[in-house]
This record gives sequence, C-alpha cells and structure tokens, in this order.
Amino acid sequence: MKILIVAAGSHGDVLPFISLGRELQDRGHTVRIFASGPFAPLAAEAGLQFVEVLSSAEYQRLLSDRDATDARKGMALLAQAVISTQRRCLALLEREHEPGRTLVVGSSLAWATRLLAEMKHVPVVTVHLSPSWLRSNHRAPSIGPLGHMERAPAIVKRLIWRLMDRRFLDPLFTAPFNAIRAECGLAPVSRVFHRWIHEADLTLGLFPAWFAPVQPDWPSGLQLAGFPLYDHGDDRALPPDVQRFLDAGEPPVAFTAGTANASSHAFFDTSVRACELSGRRGLLLTQDAAQLPADLPHHVAHFGYVPFKALLPRLSCLVHHGGIGTTSQALLAGVPQLVRPMGFDQFDNARRVQALGIARQLLPRHYKPAAVAKALDALVAEPSVRFRCSELARTLAAESPGATVAADALLALASSRGL
Repeated sequence: MKILIVAAGSHGDVLPFISLGRELQDRGHTVRIFASGPFAPLAAEAGLQFVEVLSSAEYQRLLSDRDATDARKGMALLAQAVISTQRRCLALLEREHEPGRTLVVGSSLAWATRLLAEMKHVPVVTVHLSPSWLRSNHRAPSIGPLGHMERAPAIVKRLIWRLMDRRFLDPLFTAPFNAIRAECGLAPVSRVFHRWIHEADLTLGLFPAWFAPVQPDWPSGLQLAGFPLYDHGDDRALPPDVQRFLDAGEPPVAFTAGTANASSHAFFDTSVRACELSGRRGLLLTQDAAQLPADLPHHVAHFGYVPFKALLPRLSCLVHHGGIGTTSQALLAGVPQLVRPMGFDQFDNARRVQALGIARQLLPRHYKPAAVAKALDALVAEPSVRFRCSELARTLAAESPGATVAADALLALASSRGL
C-alpha cells in the first residue's frame, strides 16, 4: 500500500506524523511525508521519503512574522498559510496517487487530503494532535485567554460556536477554501471547523482519554490512540556541555517558547530575572540566540537543542508554551509544568494539565519575574504535585505508543476498503 501523509504546521506538529510514518513503513508499506522544507531532515532521520509543500524560505517568513504569536492576528496569518498551500499540496498528492493502492492521512489543517479523497475516491484519515479541535457543548475546549464560558448553558455555547464561525472563521477559512473546491468541481462546505473537519473515513485523536475525556457530542467515529511521544527516533544521550551543566548543581528549571516562535525576547528576559529572584538555576532552550538577553548570569545557560527524553527527567520544572508535544513529553518525564500559553491549542492544553494537578498557568500578561518565581516555588515545593507527576508518568509509560495504536486503526480501515 502507498500511504501519503500530510503534516501541516511546525516542528511539534510534524514529529508525530514522522513517528506514524516510520511505524507504517516498518510494517512494509510505502510512505511519503508531505511537509514544509525545514522538516526534510526529520523524514530522512526516520528513513522516510519527503515531499516539500512549503519552501524553507516561505516557512521562515511565516515563523518570523510577529503576528504569529498574537491570538487574533495569528489566526489570520494561519488562515493565509493554510489556504495558500492547498492547491500546491493537492497537485503533489495527485502526482503520487496510485489508483487502488493509495491511502491519504492528513493533520487537522491538511485539507488537500480531503480534496484528493473526494476527487479520486481514496480512503482518507484525519489526525488531531490535541483535543482543542473537538468542540463540545458539555466540556468545551478553551479557545483563548478567557476560556470558553464553561458554565454557560448549552444553547449559549451553540450560539457562540455559530457566531464565531460566521463572523470570524468562515471568512478566513471556509470561503477561500470553497473557492478551491469549486475549481476542483466539488460542492461547497459550510462551517469547516464545526463538523466537516471530522468527516473523514477515520478520525484519530493522538491523546489519551484520561487527558481529554470523551464527550457525548464528539464525533461518533473518533478513535483515541494516545500520545505519540516521538523524540527524533531512538533515545539520544545528552550533549556533553548540557551534561556538565546539569551535574554542576541542583536540577534546573528549563524554559522554552516552542520552535514556532521568533519573538520571545520578553519571555526569556523575564525567565532569567525569575531565576535570579528565586535563586534557581535556569536552562534556556531556543535555536535563535538573538532572543536572549545579552548577558546571562552564571547559573543560567543557553542551549540550542536538547533531546527532551534525556533532559526532562533531570529538571525541577519545565516552563513552556503549552504545545501538545512538549506537554506530553513533560507528562512522560514526570516533571511539573508552568505553562504560558499564547495561542491556538495552548490555552486548552494548559487548562487540562492544570486540572490534572501537575501544572500551573500564567497568561503572557501575568508572566512577570515575581509571579514566575512564586509559581516555580509552589510547583517544586508541593509534594502532591510531585506525587501526581509520578503517577501520571507511570500511567503514560504503561500505555501502548500512540503511533502503534494509530497505525493499527489506519490499517484496519485500509483492509476494510480492500487495500
């Protein structure tokens, strides 16, 4: 079978699909990974064939746009990127399509897979990396700094979803996507984020039910596979300079704003000052050193990249943006988390780990040195937090890998379709 996997997004969005692709290739299938140019090395590292959808230069321009981390402007920028790549991605998929032996898999915003499925009658799988994609009138996902009126009556929530679609999301996403559908000879769709986004032949959630309990009004065919927990393949040892820093004192606090963030100067400056206030050692993780203060104190170090599976168990706390990949790796490591969400699924992920008793959340406007130092002291000193972290880490370690469960479900669909 030939399996075409389209992974839209940044580093943390692509890694799970690399994991899934490697699992499927190990089972004897031909796999192609479609993603942005910078992630070609990730595919090569896993031994997978790579197809570039967005060039490295185009990807970098999007990443360096300061609007990318703004809750409202970032959505408009995302919509532009999503819509502008669908025609290109569809053409690449059509080139690779082989009738009778092709299955397509796409991330939440990889809508070209859905176009190919309708045009060529190909089985299609949609994969959601985080539960924020799943609307509910029972336990609604947090979609911004103010949450989503969790205690509001169901009728109010339904009205909010409809108004949000009509006034905000439909003009940005649905209308331009329908223009592409018309070019393909396909009928228009309505409210793409309401039901359409889940209407594939198989819809998978790469997270466990204990992280996001299934809601009565979630799509009936949704299958939860669990976290993929892929960290560049085989376990890597810590680089020698990182090992020396860790061995030189008490477990530090690590700070990361995620790879899809090029405007974190204030975040890192505040983080350094919080370390000074609390007397804690700090480890700053970013590949863009220009975001860091000019001079770092002796107890704070900077590293461009460190493998999380090796690093996180050595920390006293992890401070991060709330991306689902980072969140799940911290859960596996059993390390307390301080989450500073900025956009998209990050607010919802932050709320969920806080509800699990292993994290606290600070919104960007509250991320000040004294507040960070206070939160770190509370997380590190509280025995119940450490106990809960260890408990969830054991639970997660005992589960089957998400990529394995997802591959089983995907191949069961293929078998049912005679592939």
